[in-house]
Amino acid sequence: MKNLEPEKIRRIVIRTANWIGDAVMTLPAMMAVRETYPDAHIAVVANPLVAQLLENHPGCDEVIVYNKRGEHSGVFGMLRFAFALRRRKFDCAILFQYAIEAGVMTALAGIPRRLGFTTDGRRFLLTHSVPFGETEKTVHQTDAFLRIVNHYDITAADKVQALALFESERVWAKERLPESPVVVINPGAAYGSAKRWYPERFAAVADFLAKERGMTAVLIGGPAEVEVGKDIAAVMQSPALNFVGKTSVRQMMSLIDAASLMITNDSGPMHVAAAFNVPIVAIFGPTNHTTTSPFTDSYRIVRHDVGCSPCMLRECPTDHRCMDRVTVDDVIEAVESFMLEIN
Repeated sequence: MKNLEPEKIRRIVIRTANWIGDAVMTLPAMMAVRETYPDAHIAVVANPLVAQLLENHPGCDEVIVYNKRGEHSGVFGMLRFAFALRRRKFDCAILFQYAIEAGVMTALAGIPRRLGFTTDGRRFLLTHSVPFGETEKTVHQTDAFLRIVNHYDITAADKVQALALFESERVWAKERLPESPVVVINPGAAYGSAKRWYPERFAAVADFLAKERGMTAVLIGGPAEVEVGKDIAAVMQSPALNFVGKTSVRQMMSLIDAASLMITNDSGPMHVAAAFNVPIVAIFGPTNHTTTSPFTDSYRIVRHDVGCSPCMLRECPTDHRCMDRVTVDDVIEAVESFMLEIN
C-alpha cells in the first residue's frame, strides 16, 4: 500500500456523492478526514443540492459547487472546472463519488494524491486505489465510504454522522410549525417511482397519528413530488401542512430537525432525519435495507420479503408487490411499537 505522505498534506479536496442520502452517509468518513488532518484546509466538491446540505458543516472549510447542468455542463465545462481546481493546488483528493468522472477531474487538476474505489474502470486515474469487491457491495454504505479512508489510515474515534443548521434556520421552522408534535411525511424518492409507497396510505397513517397522538402532519418533498403532496393533503381527514416543492434543501432540513417522528420511503430526507437523530419509520421495497438503512439507533424498517426484492430498479416492471404488500396497519404497528420506546 502506497504511503500518503501525510506530512505533506495541507490542502484536501473531497468529491462527495451526488445524491443527498449518499452524501449524508459520507459524513462519518468526512469527519475522519477532519480528525486525521485537523489543520488542513478541507474543501468539498458537490452539486448544487448537496452543496446546500453541507453548508456550515464542521467537516469542511468550504463547499465548491460543481454544476453539470449549468456553467460546468459538457466536456468543456468539466475541463474548466478541473483547471480551476488545479489553480487551488490541492495536495490530496478523496473521491466518494464512484464514477470515472471524479478520477478524470482530479487527475486533470494535477492533484498528486488521488484516492478512491477502483470503480467504473478508473484504477489508472488513482494514485492510491482501494479495491472494490463483494464486501463493499454488502456492508452499510456508511461503512463502505469509511473503507476508502480507513485503507490509508484516515480514521476517527467515533462514527459521527451529523448535519449543521444555523440558528436562523431553526427559527424559520419554529415560526411555521405548530406547538403540537410534528410528524414529517416524506412520500417521495428521487431515485424513482419503485421506491414510493402510496399517497392514500401515507394519508391514512397521518390521520391515525393526528387522532390518536395529536400530531400534525408536515409533508415534505421536492418539485417533482408536488402532485403527490397534493394527493395526500386532499384525502386526509385532518389538517396537514404541505411544504412539498416549496422549500430549499436547508429549509427542508430545518423542518425535519423540528420533527418528533418521520414516516418515509428510502430516500435522501430519510438520511437527513437520521443525521438529526429524528425517530424514523422507513418503508423499504426495491432497495436493500441492509446497506442503506438509516444510520441511527432510532428507526424501524417496514418491509415484506418478496422474491424479486431487492431489485434496485427505478420503476417496477411487474406489480410493485414489495410496496403493495406494506399495509397501513403494518406502518401503524411499527409506529406504535416505536412510540412506546421514544415516549
